[in-house]
Amino acid sequence: MSPEPALILDELPSLSKLYVNAAATAARRRLLGTQGLNSLPPGRHEVHGVRADVGNLTAYQHLIGESASDAMPAGFIHALAFPVAMSVLNRDDFPLPLLGMIHLGNRVEQMRAIQFSELLDIRSWAEDMRGHRAGTQVDIVAEVRASNDGSLVWRGVSNYLAKGVFLPGIDKPGTGSAVWEFTPPAPTAEWQLGVDTGRSYATVSGDYNPIHLSMLSAKALGLRRSIAHGMYLASRALADVGSVKGEAFRWDVSFEAPVFLPARVALEIATVHSASGGWQRSDYVAWNPRSGRKHFSGSVTGL
Repeated sequence: MSPEPALILDELPSLSKLYVNAAATAARRRLLGTQGLNSLPPGRHEVHGVRADVGNLTAYQHLIGESASDAMPAGFIHALAFPVAMSVLNRDDFPLPLLGMIHLGNRVEQMRAIQFSELLDIRSWAEDMRGHRAGTQVDIVAEVRASNDGSLVWRGVSNYLAKGVFLPGIDKPGTGSAVWEFTPPAPTAEWQLGVDTGRSYATVSGDYNPIHLSMLSAKALGLRRSIAHGMYLASRALADVGSVKGEAFRWDVSFEAPVFLPARVALEIATVHSASGGWQRSDYVAWNPRSGRKHFSGSVTGL
């Protein structure tokens, strides 16, 4: 259930303006502090009557390897809703810094195929701020509803970490979690990602976070090189799962290690069908084929 009240936005926010404002907010907080911010702001942000751009959809499908279709990939819906979600993180009363946030994972439910011609209402809010051994984490929920009848057609929960940020009153969990050794399986695919991968995905998604754009902009935020967008990687894996996922499915992904560009990424997908053929699940895992270090893993389950 989304919180009340709602802030109705006139249009989709500009991600570039949000990042500029986030940089200004970060500078101001370094000088003035957070002034006791330690709870999530109430309410949600909403934009009504959003329609996707067909040219952008086509470019997105081509980039991640999806077949050309009037139906929008689940990752494209995430990108469509992303500015509204970021506007929540960018509020002046949001206790965690937007810049430097680490994307830990996503849980997505798509209830049916969504056509690019549909008008959509997008809403987003923050919930469940909690401790993490490396800082503070929070869930950002995005819901997409059909404008004509209000039915829920897509829902995503993105889990983010503000590394090194420990807020008063939020307990830090213990560090005794089990660490499972990863043994790379035989890959079913291998990707070659160029140094321009982040810029290419930014063009179709609108996510121009500096950590993805160049070595210089990434170094300014503490990384040795630019890294691939997590949702680019996850969406490309989803495209590799293919039509077996059907039109209604749950899509989970957990990010473990960044992909520094340029890179080679090995991927393994294993699909299991029910005896009746009416249910299926595809598990996937991606890793660095040279070091064997796991980058991300997840599953796609038919609904």
